[in-house]
Amino acid sequence: MSPVGVQRPAPWEAEVPAPAGEHPEPFWRSLFYFNGYRLLVALLLLMSVEVWGANLWFGSRNVTLFVIAGIGYVVFSVACFVLINTRRRFNLQLALQVAADVGFVVVMIYASSGISSGLGLLLLTTLAGAGLISRGRLTLFFASIASIGVLLEHTYEVLRLDAAEAQFVQAGLLSAAYFAIAWLAHALARYAVASESLAEQRGIDLANMEQVNQLVIRDMQDGVLVVDERGVIRQCNARAERLLGALARDRDETALAEYAPALAAQFESWRMGADDSLGTPFGNNVSARFVPIGGSRKVGAVVFLEDQSRIQAEARQLKLAALGRLTANIAHEVRNPLGAISHAAQLLQEEPGMGGTAARLITIINENSRRLDRMVNDVLRLNRGDLAHRERFRLSVFLDDFVEQFAQIEKIDPGVFRVERVADPEILFDRSHLNRVMWNLCRNALRHSRRGPASIRIRIAAERAGSTVRLDVVDDGPGVPPETRTHLFEPFFTTAAGGTGLGLYIAREVCEANSATLDYMETPSGAQFTVRCSVG
Repeated sequence: MSPVGVQRPAPWEAEVPAPAGEHPEPFWRSLFYFNGYRLLVALLLLMSVEVWGANLWFGSRNVTLFVIAGIGYVVFSVACFVLINTRRRFNLQLALQVAADVGFVVVMIYASSGISSGLGLLLLTTLAGAGLISRGRLTLFFASIASIGVLLEHTYEVLRLDAAEAQFVQAGLLSAAYFAIAWLAHALARYAVASESLAEQRGIDLANMEQVNQLVIRDMQDGVLVVDERGVIRQCNARAERLLGALARDRDETALAEYAPALAAQFESWRMGADDSLGTPFGNNVSARFVPIGGSRKVGAVVFLEDQSRIQAEARQLKLAALGRLTANIAHEVRNPLGAISHAAQLLQEEPGMGGTAARLITIINENSRRLDRMVNDVLRLNRGDLAHRERFRLSVFLDDFVEQFAQIEKIDPGVFRVERVADPEILFDRSHLNRVMWNLCRNALRHSRRGPASIRIRIAAERAGSTVRLDVVDDGPGVPPETRTHLFEPFFTTAAGGTGLGLYIAREVCEANSATLDYMETPSGAQFTVRCSVG
């Protein structure tokens, strides 16, 4: 959860918890710069004594002690650089440095005529820096040490050197300033921690949102491009790459005009105010639709590339579904009069003297009645849906039984079939549904094949790293003419004299009921139908 809604306690109520585990590099870097400031101050104090010693209060009481303290301050600062590079015990090093600052500054205050020298102000910067570096931890403790040091120094002066007691007011005000600076540093540190936590959380949220957006864009059926105001592609999905051709992902900036000049021209036209609410035709069976980023066309756009062939296929499927429902209703209404016609033809056939032309006409009526009855039964069975009861079974065993049964019923030599087992998986399918599909495909293959040895090949193979099974039915016939391939799976389309035109349509519907697909595959010779289903 974002820390925006968390109520922030007062700085004096609790201290900010230290980061878990080892301190990150920014803590040590801050401590390094803080120690650099300490070294600079120590060097400036020593130089001021050498250059302006007579005109300043520094070392006015005991210049030797002041110089010794300054040299010690410089040596300590240099030693701190070595300790900082070890990256160990951060809190202990910080506390040691602050305590040393207080000690050296208090000695210099004593060597420079006491509190009136103004050197006590140096500890204000020390306390502020320590509070910010430690993220508010021990700031009040550091202020207490500084206050005690200043007060003890002035107390020693009053007791030993007969200093003015009135300067206790100045020492007290300086101590109050220490606590004020410590409190302010504590508050600023807490604010910095809260801001850093908020920024980190927002960064995580943005990263998660970006990942979600990438997943959504990647899985969209339409092509998606993100184009900036200069016409440079910032993001695209695989579908867009297939529609536009391979994009140069290894380049920092991929210009849209380089890979799709026509689309780039449409993008510029859209930026100038052209309307594309219905999509703009682009390329073969592709239309482009532009959506502005941030509500302004000048910033950039998300470009949706819609494959019109897919939309047309979906429209065709909707039309076929509506046609299927309509034909199911018609078939239901036709069944009763069809039964009456068939029954009347049988009665006429039993009448004496029905021969010659009358007998042929009655035969035609019976044959077409049976054909219509098969068509009605197929349509009604398809309309009922025949729920798939999928089960796991080994495909090779099923095909052996199917080939034997098919050869017996169709009265052909089993050698017409050849089963090729590139893989031998178990599949998840309704056994009766697969039998119906294979019967339809093999009957079509037999009708168009040469009926010689291995004229019909049934091939089992694995796809997609073994997660999908491919079942091919291939014949050695003349193949399917190009002009009829697009109509193969449409209802009532047939090239056979006695066919109903529902076989392949029903076979595909049955496959879809089992989460499988049925497609016609183009081959150099013959015809190939492929069933793809999941492994059991």
